[in-house]
Amino acid sequence: MHRVGSAGNNANASRPRKERRLTYVLRDSNDSKHCSGVNCLILPGVDAPGGGGDGGHYLFSGSRDGTLKRWELGNEGAVCGVTFESHVDWVNDVVVTSNDTLVSCSSDTTLKTWRAYANDGECTRTFRQHSDYVTSLASAHQSNIVASGGLGCEVFIWDLEAAMVPLARASSEAGSEGRYDGFPSGLSVPAERLSTANSTGNASGAMLANSYAPISAKGHKESVYALAMNDSGTLLVSGGTEKAVRVWDPRSGAKQMKLKGHTDNVRALLLDPTGRLWDLGQQRCVHSYAVHTDSVWTLASTPSFSHVYSGGKDLSVYVTDLATRESTLLCTEQQPVLRLTLQGDEWLWVTTTDSALNKWPSQERASLKAFQRASTFVAGSLPFTRARACMDGSAPVALYTHPTSTIPGTAGIVRHSILNDRRHVLTKDATGNVKLWEITRGTVITDFGKVSFEDKEKELFEMVSVPAWFTMDTRLGSISVHLDTPQCFSAEMYAADLHVPGASEELKLNIGQETLRGLMASWMTRRRQRSSITSTAANGDAESGIGEHHPDRRPSSDDSHDDSNSHQPLVLPAFEFSTSSPPSIITEGSQGGPWRKKASELDGSEDEKDLPWWVMDCVLHNRLPPRENAKCSFFLQPCEGTSLQILTQGKLSAPRILRMHKVVNYVLEKLVIDKPLEDSVSETTSTTGRQGSQQAVGNGYGPFRPGSRVWQQPVKPVVEIVCNDQVLPLEMSLATVRAYIWKKPEDLCLQYRTVPNR
Repeated sequence: MHRVGSAGNNANASRPRKERRLTYVLRDSNDSKHCSGVNCLILPGVDAPGGGGDGGHYLFSGSRDGTLKRWELGNEGAVCGVTFESHVDWVNDVVVTSNDTLVSCSSDTTLKTWRAYANDGECTRTFRQHSDYVTSLASAHQSNIVASGGLGCEVFIWDLEAAMVPLARASSEAGSEGRYDGFPSGLSVPAERLSTANSTGNASGAMLANSYAPISAKGHKESVYALAMNDSGTLLVSGGTEKAVRVWDPRSGAKQMKLKGHTDNVRALLLDPTGRLWDLGQQRCVHSYAVHTDSVWTLASTPSFSHVYSGGKDLSVYVTDLATRESTLLCTEQQPVLRLTLQGDEWLWVTTTDSALNKWPSQERASLKAFQRASTFVAGSLPFTRARACMDGSAPVALYTHPTSTIPGTAGIVRHSILNDRRHVLTKDATGNVKLWEITRGTVITDFGKVSFEDKEKELFEMVSVPAWFTMDTRLGSISVHLDTPQCFSAEMYAADLHVPGASEELKLNIGQETLRGLMASWMTRRRQRSSITSTAANGDAESGIGEHHPDRRPSSDDSHDDSNSHQPLVLPAFEFSTSSPPSIITEGSQGGPWRKKASELDGSEDEKDLPWWVMDCVLHNRLPPRENAKCSFFLQPCEGTSLQILTQGKLSAPRILRMHKVVNYVLEKLVIDKPLEDSVSETTSTTGRQGSQQAVGNGYGPFRPGSRVWQQPVKPVVEIVCNDQVLPLEMSLATVRAYIWKKPEDLCLQYRTVPNR
C-alpha cells in the first residue's frame, strides 16, 4: 500500500521535498458508478437521526475509487445525484452530522466536509491532523461532534461548529484564556454498553492563533480501525490492532477504561444502551458470539438492538437474535463484505470489495417457511465451536439467494501492462475484460472482451524503445497516470507519426508536454478569458498578451520578453481528452495539500498555490526543464571487408528517436562513389572529420539535413545500416537499436555498406 503525503503533517516534515507531482485519473464511463470496492455506507435518516428531513430518501457511499456519491432512493431504484470528489486516495468512512454536514475520511490522511444535500459536490473544508491513513469516523447524532481514528495510533475529537466558525467569531468566543471547547457544560457519562466485532496527558480543543485544533485522545499504541460514539457525544469507544477496546470521555480526551477479551484486531463497534455484550460499568464482557468462520469487518443493529447483522471476510451476512443467541445466514455475497446499513426494519444494504451496492430483505421480511429452510444455529461462545459446526454439517443455506435490487458499479481494473510505445496500456478488469487504452487521450481504443491477458500482451509487443516518461497504478480501480518533472518530458515523437496535418518530417513533439496541454486545455481557455476580462477592465482593451498579466507564474529570466501565451498552439487531435468522461486531476500547489478535481471543472483561477509551477511553465510559457539522455552517441563506420571510405573519425550524437533511414541519408550525403557529386554539395562534404564528435541530423541538431542532394548518374546506391551483424529496418530508432540489438553499455556502434541496387 502506498502512502500519500499530506502537507501540514508534522510526521512528513523531515522528508526531503520533491517537486510536486501531477496525476490524472482515467475512467471508461461516466461518474454515475463506483469503480472499486465500497468501504462505507450511510442512510442519514437511519444511521444519523437529525440528518435532514429528507435523509431517509438518500444513501451516501464512499469508495476505494476516491469518491463519495449521494444516491436518490425511489421505487424505481437508485439514481446517483451527486459525486463528491476531492480525496486523492481511498474513502474509508463517512458520517452525516445534525446540521447536514457530510464528513468523510480517507487514506490520504485527511477529513473533508461537504454540504450533504447540495448539488454542487464541493468540498467545504479539509482537515489535516492525522499522520497516516484515517480509517474510521464516529459522530454524536445530537450535536456536531465527530471523532476520527487511523493507522497513526491517533484519535481526534472534532467540534465541527467550532472548526468551521470564522476566526474573528472564534476569538471572541474563546474567552480570556483563549480556549474554545465547543461542548455544553453539565454533561454526564451514562452507563452505556458496548457491542464489538473482531478478526481471529489529556488535551483540550482550542482555537489557536490561526487554526482550530481538535481534542486528542492520547493513549493508543497501535492502529485504530473502529470508533463508536453515543448520541449525546459523552462516550467514545475505539478499537484496533491492540485487540482491546478503549473507552474515552470525548469532552476532554481522557481515558476511562480498557476492555480486554478479543484475540485479534477489533474492526467494528456498536454502542447499545441495554448492555447485551459488554458491561461498561463492570468493565467486563457479558456475552461472546462465535458466528463467522473468518474475520468480522462490519456490524449493524436494529433500532431496538434486538438483532445484530454481521459480515466480513467469509462473504457471509448473518443476523443474530441477541435474546435467543440464534444466528441465521441471511445471504452470501460474491466478495468479502465491507459495510452493512439497515434501511428501516425491512431492508439491508450490503457493500463489498466489488463496486456494486446490494439491497437485501432483512430478517423481518422472511417467511416462516424460509426460516425453516435456512441455516440457523445457536452461536457458541468460542470460535472453534462455530468452525466445528461448519465442518460437521453440509453447506449452509442462506435465507435469501438474490438481492432485491442492485446499484451497479463499474468493474475495477485489477491488472495492467504499459506497452513499449509508452502511449498505450493494456488492462484487465475484475470481470476479465481486456482493453487497450491510449493514455495520451485518456480513452479506450479497443475492447477485446474476455480474452487471455498474457496472449494479448504478447500479440501487441513491439520492438521499440521509448523513455519511461510516466508511471501508473490502478489502486483506485482506474488508471492513475503520474507525471513527475523532469522525467515526464523525456520522450519525443515525430509529428508525422501522430498524423499531424502539415507537419514536416523533422518536427518533433514532446509527449509529456502535449499530454499536459491536452489535460489543461479547458483551464488554459478559461485562463485566457479571465485574463482578457482583467486586461479590458484595467486598460480599456484586450490586446496585450496573457503573459503580461500573470505575476503568479514562476519567475524566469525570459519573462520580460516571453510572449508565448498569446499564441498558445491548439491541442493536437492525438492528445484530445474526452469531454463526456473527462479525466480527474490530482496534484498539489505551493500551499495546502493534495486535491482532486475534474479537469473540465478547472475555472482558470488556479495558479501556483494550486498547481505545480512546472506544469504552468510548460503549458503557458512553452518552457521545459533540462533533460538528460535526450540524445544518443554512436560510432558510424564502414563494414569490414568493404572499400568504403571512413566518413567520420569520432562519435556522432543524435536524438534518440532518429531513425535508420536518416542515418542512411547521412551516409549518402557523405559517401563518394565512382564519380564526384555536384559542386554545390562538395563544400558540405569537406567539413567531415573537422571535429572528434559531430551531430547527426534531426530537427536542427546538425549542420546539414540528409536527403537534400540530387544524385547524378549512375543511380544512387542502396545503403544498409548494420549492427551486431543484423541489417536494421529503416524505421527503427537509435534508442530501439541500442535496447534490442546492441544490448551493451558502451556507445552504440553502427556500420554501413552498399548493396547492389535491385
